[in-house]
Amino acid sequence: MDYLLVAGGLTLLVLAGDALVRGAVAAALKLSMSPLLIGATIVAVGTSAPELVVGIDAVLKGAPTLALGNVVGSNTANILLAIGLPAIILPASTAASGMARTTLIMLAATAIVLIAAVSSPISWPIGLVFLVLLALFVLDSMRSARRAKALTGAEDNLLDEEVDLEEAERMSPVAAGLFLLGGLLGVIVGADMLVDGAVSIAMDLGVSEAVIGLTLVAVGTSLPELATALVAAYKGHADVAIGNVIGSNIFNLLGIIGASSLFGDIPIPASFWAFDFWVMVAASLAILPFCLLKTDIGRFAGAIFFAAYCGYIWLTAGQALKSQSGRIETAFVAVEQT
Repeated sequence: MDYLLVAGGLTLLVLAGDALVRGAVAAALKLSMSPLLIGATIVAVGTSAPELVVGIDAVLKGAPTLALGNVVGSNTANILLAIGLPAIILPASTAASGMARTTLIMLAATAIVLIAAVSSPISWPIGLVFLVLLALFVLDSMRSARRAKALTGAEDNLLDEEVDLEEAERMSPVAAGLFLLGGLLGVIVGADMLVDGAVSIAMDLGVSEAVIGLTLVAVGTSLPELATALVAAYKGHADVAIGNVIGSNIFNLLGIIGASSLFGDIPIPASFWAFDFWVMVAASLAILPFCLLKTDIGRFAGAIFFAAYCGYIWLTAGQALKSQSGRIETAFVAVEQT
């Protein structure tokens, strides 16, 4: 039943998240918002709404390490999986304007979170700082896009990879409202199902919520980014996948951790310092040379990324099972001694 809850929750999150974005974009177009503003705000927040609601729900239900594991695991999966797999299909260009700069901002956000995590737990004042930094990043992105539009005379619009603008323009105000409301309710219910199932699975397997967040929940909530990246690669726009991943990772670090910490402190497990944080950092650093040199992430590099992610999941799961076996053996010894 717990696995059905997780599967149902993930399915609902994906479907409801898509409906939420479509309804919000349609409503924004009715209000005459520009595609630039819609992309920088509504689409950016809407596509990360599943992870955001899962994080807040996990903290409220007393499983804050699941929220942290979801962010760390999602960021690792976004790079090694959501960039690796599409690159195997079609080499991804990193020559887009501002790609290197945004990658450096992602690395800076990663460093900020790690510095904040040293004084564990991450509490609401630190979370507020994260949210302010995220707002500054969004404003800076919009300014950069406006400058690019002024230089080229055309608006660089990547919304077509996320939503169908023609469909959004045709959607009636009532339909937009129904999509928006239904998507919001679906995301909330889906997150609740996912967190309940994930916490129960962790208890049944005798592993921490952090491990479930790093693996099962992280992969599940990264599915929208992976799906978008695969579709973009199939259409010949694999470079869009990299931009989406970098933006999503920045929002995960500053937005999800920041917002979740407003509802309760987020402690940092020792295992994160021993392994998981550094895998996330290594994955983030792995794309930096490509972006700085403006070279393609080819099929060979994509295969290495994908293999590295499979290895990470194998090591994480293996360590969790080993820890569980150790606890069972200790319990049997205690029973025999009794």
